[in-house]
Parts: sequence; structure tokens; C-alpha cells
Amino acid sequence: MQFNMNQWIADVISGPRRSALPIMTSPGIPLIGAAPPDVFRSGQLQAEAVIALAAETPHAAAVLTMMDLSVEAEAFGAPVLFSEEENPTISGAVVHETHEIDTLQVPKIGAARTAETLLAAKLCAEKMTDRPTLGGLIGPFSLAGRLVEMSKMMLWTATDPAATHALLEKTTAFLIDYAKAFKATGCNGLIMAEPAAGLISPKMSKEFSANYIKRVVEAVQDESFVFVLHNCGKTEKMVEVMLSTNAAALHVGNAVEMRNILPQTPKNVPVMGNLDPAGLFRLGTPETVYEAATTLLEQTAEFPNFVLSSGCDIPPGTPLENVRAFFQALDDWNVKR
Repeated sequence: MQFNMNQWIADVISGPRRSALPIMTSPGIPLIGAAPPDVFRSGQLQAEAVIALAAETPHAAAVLTMMDLSVEAEAFGAPVLFSEEENPTISGAVVHETHEIDTLQVPKIGAARTAETLLAAKLCAEKMTDRPTLGGLIGPFSLAGRLVEMSKMMLWTATDPAATHALLEKTTAFLIDYAKAFKATGCNGLIMAEPAAGLISPKMSKEFSANYIKRVVEAVQDESFVFVLHNCGKTEKMVEVMLSTNAAALHVGNAVEMRNILPQTPKNVPVMGNLDPAGLFRLGTPETVYEAATTLLEQTAEFPNFVLSSGCDIPPGTPLENVRAFFQALDDWNVKR
């Protein structure tokens, strides 16, 4: 389904209702009676879970496909661990020494499970006609950190920046192709998660992350396809760097106070966040979720570009009752306003 995403952003900011877009797909898995490892391996099951959850959350501003940050590294050859309790994780490096970067092959789109994630995006975009469908992918620096192991990646940025840039050229080339493939499915945008950029200084984040993300944004973003940049780190001093990517919207994690982020952003850029996905959504109660969502709405009332969300991906095992409480808080807030 095609949407004018410039208009979608305008509506999110200036519409009569406050908007919400939690990063959330795993709570849909129990709705289809499937095991999480099976769902993360199957585009068909992913689409079924996402569509089932969408029916339960009609006031979400968009439909999101699975945020599985192991998919891209697996395509490069990294081993993956699957669990009933958590999203899949990378269990080993592909690159161990800088000289191995030269021979690292950039995978073709469709390698490993990328074909499944693209199938899920296609099926969701075809089925969901009441709101946009956004795909999910990892950022170039975070992907490089999974290929190398993050501690070594952090070291290389300081001791061998040339090698770091060589690796980032390969991860970015793959992500540009992957983003274009998402666009070709008919979905309406992407949320890129770049959590590792929150581990380095703003200057280094600009050099090793934002400059590469900007190339991905420029390759796909237009009036029919929106780009949302997520960083769940300490982003109070990263806002300018994140904005330099030209992403149409930002998403921040629960490591920061929204009141410290929103004043730094232009009023025409939606900023999404940032309720604790694990401590609140998964381990909380409907009452604590409702209270926290209401409080955050109150704290951000003066910022029309604020979009209520989770701080990151809501994990498997999250009770659907907590999700319903989140949206009930939003509905009650909108009625009162």
C-alpha cells in the first residue's frame, strides 16, 4: 500500500490525536501460537504475527516488521543463537584481524534470512492498508561491531581508523542494497537501529556512523519512503549528529530523559521514545505501564513532535495486557486533551 510519508509525518506532528509507535512485534508471536525461533526464521510467520498484533493495536501509527539485529550479520556469515526468551543474537565474529577485511565478501540480498525479512515486509505492506508498514534493519557501525565483536571494533576506531572505514564501506554497501530491497517490497519506510553509536563520542559517531547512515538515507528516502533513526544510548549530546543523517524522524532509548532531547530537535522532526521495554513492558504490570505512559505524555505535552514509544524493541514474553495498558493511556490522554 502506497502512502505519502511526508503527509504521514505532518499528521503525526499536527494531527488531533497524540501518536504512538512502540517498537514492538514479539507480543504478536503468542497470538499465532508459534515458537519464537520458528517465527524469526520464517517471513510468513513474521507477517502473521505482525498482522495479528496490528489488529490488537489499531492506534499504532504504523506497522513494524521484526527488529532482528542478527539478520544482517548472519548474511555476512556470523553464527546466530536462537532462543525462546530473547531475540536472536550473534554468537561469534567473522573478522578477527584487520587484514581479513580485504577478503570479506559483501553478501547478496536474499542471503541467509534476509529473504525472509523481505518477504515479511512484502506481505505486511500488501495486507495493511490503514497505516504504513516500516521495516527494520541495523546501522552500519553496529553491524560492523557484530562482525568484529564490539570491544575490538571500539579499539580499531582509535588505533586503525583506516581499517574501520574499510569495514564500514562494506557494511554500508550491503545496507544500501538491503534498504532498496525493502523499498521494492512496497513497504513505506525503515527504522534503522544504530545502538553502538551511543558508545562513542559525538565526533567519532559522526565519522564512523552518521556519515555512513546518511548515504543509506539518501539512497531511499523520499515522499513515499521514510527513514527513522534509532539510537538507544546516551544521546543527549548526539542529537545534532543524528540529525545530520537527514533521517526524517528520530527514536531514542530509555537511557535519556525525553525532556533533554526534544528541545534540541526541529519541530518538523518527530522524536519517538522512550519507555523501558524490558523493565516496564515485559516485567511491569498494566497499572505501572499505564502510569508511566501517562507521566511521559504529561512531561512532553509542550512538544507536538513527540511520539509515544518504547525505548527499544519490546522483547518476547511481554504480556499483551501491558501493551493494551500503553494504548489505553494514550487513548485516555487524547480524550482529555
